Amino acid sequence: MAEPRLTGLGPVVAPHTRLLILGSFPGVASLQAQQYYGHPRNQFWPLMSALLGQDLVGLPYEQRLAALLTAGVGLWDVYAACERQGSLDADIKAAEFNDLPGLLAQLPQLKGIAHNGAESARGRRFTEGLGLPVFKLPSTSPANASWSFERKRAAWEMAFKACL
Repeated sequence: MAEPRLTGLGPVVAPHTRLLILGSFPGVASLQAQQYYGHPRNQFWPLMSALLGQDLVGLPYEQRLAALLTAGVGLWDVYAACERQGSLDADIKAAEFNDLPGLLAQLPQLKGIAHNGAESARGRRFTEGLGLPVFKLPSTSPANASWSFERKRAAWEMAFKACL
């Protein structure tokens, strides 16, 4: 049986975005909710709360996004579309890349790109040629249980300090 062709989410950015966080491709829960990092066990929103010093987890999704944008943080994914059953990055097939150069042309204050996890970081061959610092960060996915929350926070904090 062929995997379904899936389309990702649009970018969440503003002209003053200074750090662009790139995931690989939204999981099933995120696609169903049409929200970045929609899986309840994904540590992205608790991590952003810790790094920005405000509780984003308790906010409605649109307010979470507004808080990120206010802080200069943008979101998107490396892949625009792919074929995949389930949510695992390892199952991504026939991936189509997002137009990162086109997006970056709209972000004059961008200081860096952060890849959320290993699959996203496979796109570094494209992002490293864009003339900005590129950070490979540990995945916030519940599948990345080998890293503690504090270890992830420390790694992510370096990118935040460099760009925000």
